[in-house]
Amino acid sequence: MVAGSLIGLMAGRSLPERVRTILMQALGLSTLLIGLQMALSARDVIPTIGCLLLGALTGEMLKIEDGLERIGLWLKDRTHSDSSTFVEGFVTSSLLYCTGAMVIVGSIQDGTTGNATTLYVKAMLDGVASIAFASTLGIGVIFSAVSVFLIQGAITLLASRLAFLQEPAVLSAVTATGGLLIVAIGINLLGAVKIRIGNLLPALGYAIVWALL
Repeated sequence: MVAGSLIGLMAGRSLPERVRTILMQALGLSTLLIGLQMALSARDVIPTIGCLLLGALTGEMLKIEDGLERIGLWLKDRTHSDSSTFVEGFVTSSLLYCTGAMVIVGSIQDGTTGNATTLYVKAMLDGVASIAFASTLGIGVIFSAVSVFLIQGAITLLASRLAFLQEPAVLSAVTATGGLLIVAIGINLLGAVKIRIGNLLPALGYAIVWALL
């Protein structure tokens, strides 16, 4: 991921603004497609919508998005970066790379059996995506590696207690709800409207609880 981001940064410096703009739009459309495929995998959309609504209310009350942005600003100050898109790059890529079933499955497999194949595949996919994201959103994308390390590391360490998350019903709920969050990321990348995606994160928790019940 870091290597991909560095490649993207170097490539981005040589790209004209019009090229970066069309790349951003292509990224937005691609992200929308991925999110829609995930979201439409649900057999029953009502619980997914309910979890999203509950998650939005919870996230707004907890102000999760503001917290993510503060972390991004702290990292920007620490690195003395002058990038105007540092925080956007950090938050957007962190949310994208940490939202999805591969994070859960891969981390639990690694923690319980030592098989990290799924995480290796995810790392390659993230690395390719980082090239495109870093070329348009800048150096903040690199620091999303910290978010991924913390989330995947925590799940791996707690794998024996979180093995229930691999149940088909749970993975299906997480995939569908996570897909809607990824759709929101795609909409933000297209600049159509600004969705505070961080405040939707609790929806994943509600989706897990719903599936278990």
